[in-house]
Amino acid sequence: MTERRAPARLSGPVRVVGSGLLGTSIGLGLAGRGVEVIVDDVSPMARRLAVEYGAGRPPGPDDVPALVVVAVPPDVTGAVVAAELQRYPQAIVTDVASVKAAILAEVRTSGADVTRYLGGHPMAGRERGGAVSARADLFSGRPWILARHEAVDPRAAGLVEALILDLDATPVELDVEAHDQAVALVSHAPQLVASLLAARLIDGPDAALGLSGQGLRDTTRIAAGDPALWVQILVANAGPVAEVLRPLRDGLDEVLTALGDIDGPTARRRLLETIAAGNDGVARIPGKHGTSGRYTTLTVRVDDRPGELARLLTEIGEERVNMEDLRLEHSPEAQVGFAEVSVLPAAAAPLADALAARGWALLEADR
Repeated sequence: MTERRAPARLSGPVRVVGSGLLGTSIGLGLAGRGVEVIVDDVSPMARRLAVEYGAGRPPGPDDVPALVVVAVPPDVTGAVVAAELQRYPQAIVTDVASVKAAILAEVRTSGADVTRYLGGHPMAGRERGGAVSARADLFSGRPWILARHEAVDPRAAGLVEALILDLDATPVELDVEAHDQAVALVSHAPQLVASLLAARLIDGPDAALGLSGQGLRDTTRIAAGDPALWVQILVANAGPVAEVLRPLRDGLDEVLTALGDIDGPTARRRLLETIAAGNDGVARIPGKHGTSGRYTTLTVRVDDRPGELARLLTEIGEERVNMEDLRLEHSPEAQVGFAEVSVLPAAAAPLADALAARGWALLEADR
C-alpha cells in the first residue's frame, strides 16, 4: 500500500535560483508534493537539465513567487539574494549556503529589504554535485538551520519553516553568528583536517597505501570535496574556523613534543590523555535518534558473494534486533569483508550468540 502524505504546507509558486544538487533536489521534493516550482539558473543548459529531471518549470514573465530559494555558490549568494529581494518586492527570500554572517552583511550593505530575508542551511549533501545527483528525499530527516536575525519578519520565518517541513527536514533555529561557529566546528574545520591528512598520502609508498583500512577511509572521505567550493566557504567563515583550528594546532604541538621525547616524564600520559579526550568527544556525537551515547559494535565476517550482506541484515532482523549503525570494511586483495554492526549494549551478547549459531564468524565485540 502506498503511504499517503499530508498536503503540502506551501501553496507556491516557489522560485528556485540555481539548479545544482541542492536546488534541483529542492525542486524535485516540492514538485513531488504538488507545489508549483519555477527553476532558474544563469546557465540555460543547467536550467534545462533540472527542468527535464522534473524539478519545476522554466521562469515566465508574469511569475509572482511567494518564496524564492537561492541555491548558488557562496561567493555570489549575497548578491543574488539582494537581486531577488529587489526583483520580487512581495516575496520572502531564503538561501541554502553553508555560511550566514557574511551573506547577511552583504545583503544589508546592498540596501535590500532584509526583513524579507531569512537564511537557511540544510545539513545534507552528496559527494557528487549537479542536477544528475539530485534526489527528492535528499533532506529527509536532516537538520535544516534557520539562521535568524533581529530584523526578520515573522512571516518570513513561517514560510521558510513550511519549506523545510514540506521537504521532510527538521528545522533548527540558530542566530547567524552561532550558526557560523557551529558549522566551523562540525563541518568546516573537519574538512581542512581531512584534507591535510589526505595530502600526506600523495607521496606515500604504494606498499603502504595498499594496507589502507577503514580508519584511513573514514578520516579522509570528505577530503574528496570540491576545492573551489571549499575555498569560498572557508573565506566566508575564516574567523570561526581559525578559532577551532588554533586549539587543534596546540594539541598537535603537545603530541609532537611527547613523541620527540617519548621517554620523558609526561610523554605517555600526554598521549593517553589525547586519545581518551577523543573517546569523550566521539561519545558526544548524536546517534540516529538525536542523543549521544555508546553502542556496542559486532564485527561480522561477510564473504564477497552476491546476497551475503542482505542475508546478514535479514537474519539480524529475524532476531528482532535494531541496528543503530552499519559500516563495511573490505579486506585488501581478499574475497571477504567485515560488517561492523552497532547495536545497543544490552542486545550485543544475545545477537552475537544468535549469529554464531547461524554460522557467522564474529570478531571480538568492541564495547
